[in-house]
Amino acid sequence: MTMRSCLSVVLAAGLGTRMKSDLPKVMHEVGGLALVGHVLKALQSAGSERVSVVTGPDMPTLENLVREVSPSAQCHVQTDRLGTAHAALAAKPALEKAAEDVLVLFGDTPLVTPETILAVRAALREGADLVVLGFEADNPFGYGRLLTEEGRLVAIREEKDASETERRVTFCNSGIMGFNGQHALALLEAIGNDNAKREFYLTDAVEIANARGLKVVAVTGSEAETQGINTRAQLAACEAAFQQRMREAALENGCTLLAPETVFFSHDTKLEPDVTVEQNVVFGPGVKVAGGARIRAFSHLEGAQVGSGSLVGPYARLRPGAVLGADTHIGNFVEVKNATFGSGAKANHLSYIGDASVGSKTNIGAGTITCNYDGYLKHRTEIGAGSFVGSNSTLVAPVRLGNGVFTAAGSVITKDVQRDSLAFGRAKQVVKDGGAVRLREKLQAAKDAKS
Repeated sequence: MTMRSCLSVVLAAGLGTRMKSDLPKVMHEVGGLALVGHVLKALQSAGSERVSVVTGPDMPTLENLVREVSPSAQCHVQTDRLGTAHAALAAKPALEKAAEDVLVLFGDTPLVTPETILAVRAALREGADLVVLGFEADNPFGYGRLLTEEGRLVAIREEKDASETERRVTFCNSGIMGFNGQHALALLEAIGNDNAKREFYLTDAVEIANARGLKVVAVTGSEAETQGINTRAQLAACEAAFQQRMREAALENGCTLLAPETVFFSHDTKLEPDVTVEQNVVFGPGVKVAGGARIRAFSHLEGAQVGSGSLVGPYARLRPGAVLGADTHIGNFVEVKNATFGSGAKANHLSYIGDASVGSKTNIGAGTITCNYDGYLKHRTEIGAGSFVGSNSTLVAPVRLGNGVFTAAGSVITKDVQRDSLAFGRAKQVVKDGGAVRLREKLQAAKDAKS
């Protein structure tokens, strides 16, 4: 089926004063991505070719974020906040350009899915001139009610204006609308501000469209995915709903989560089938885990790639730029940053490996550190394949260890080590018979003198 041309207008101008934050409301995050970013990603998946985002004045950080998530999106500024219809008309230059479908969404509804957006578009394709997305509410108090007759949406009645009978209606307004592109601009411009707040409300488009004999319908989505966010409590509830959605998707995709309620995902976490995730694991943005890998308890991963069959944790930390080949082992209290591990390489405990490359089948002993920062610049450490780095080795970058190298435990390595060499970098051990007795006597005398 050929997709119709579509313009999506995302209203993101609200400051969200109830969030008690200097940050624009839609820049608060769920799953590591700004609220408006979720909406933009859903629109991309739903095939919206043109996106316009309405912001408030002086919001360069928001505009930059929009362009980062959706490079082709256009930003429009709503200088005066005079209602939702007024906000939509801030994108008038985009509305004046031809589009068969025009969607109006809100930047604070991050759980809306591409499938629901496509359902609104499907109703437009089937002949509707105006489509309102509704949901069945468990508790409809405070929501505008969608009043229908014989499949036609006749009105949206706000709580304060509804009769007792209308208040018993549980079919509620999500705020998301779809317009036939031929009528969108005319309907929006016809909305007046004859109300107590002297604002222009999108909901008035329903009455205007009906008066003009246009076809107005409602489609049903879920209450969970259309929830908006105005408070920190609602933000937390939305995060919980997002995490539950991600957990269910991971399980459905063939992953094992030993305690799903303790695993936290980012918006772009990618787990292949047959990945096992133990308890209390956090995935930050940018993580990919290949099939057969196991992420053990209390590990934190961000910006990392984990190869097939690898074992990470428990208590491991993978930071951005960590790339693990197949069958690698990163054990407890090991931190990896901007470093690659070849297949079969191991760092099983108590190490920091940063700005480095570790060859295949190499073993990193406990307590090993790559000293990658001199206070001004970062430097790399290169460790070849099949090497053995002894416990408590300190590798001072820039330094290179060839294939098959051994370093003695406790060594400080400051110079390159050639292939198949054994490197010692520690002081010669000296033993003085009876020296401990003499030292204790000296220290005791010093202590007695002070007292």
